[in-house]
Amino acid sequence: MAPQAVRRSEERAVFQGFKKFIMRGNVFDLAIAVVMGTAFTAVVTAVVTNLINPLIAALGGSNINGLSVLLVAGNLKSRIDFGAVITAVINFVIIAAVVYFAFVLPMAKLIERRNRGRAPEAEPITEIEVLTEIRDLLREQRRNN
Repeated sequence: MAPQAVRRSEERAVFQGFKKFIMRGNVFDLAIAVVMGTAFTAVVTAVVTNLINPLIAALGGSNINGLSVLLVAGNLKSRIDFGAVITAVINFVIIAAVVYFAFVLPMAKLIERRNRGRAPEAEPITEIEVLTEIRDLLREQRRNN
């Protein structure tokens, strides 16, 4: 086969594989989840910024910096902001909880319902099991001979 023909057939195979990947439902579900996650991130950020951050700053005292420490006086870049870290953790926990309860858990229940009537798939046989079976068959043949 000519090199160009091989290259074209490889390109077709790559594009066919890509087409199969795109046409699966998982890609569309993933796209929807990304859009929903982005929208929900904006909501969580607004709640944390406008409700939780003021509470964290209030816990830090009357200092405008809230829960932060300035390591070098006059050098704002040496400020350690614990409030920002706490905010990021709260953001993560809220978003992770919503993704789990709104997407992962319902999808798992849906898959479980779909698979209720089906027989469970047999577990694949391991190499050790195959070799053990061959050994036992060989022993049986030797006894019979």
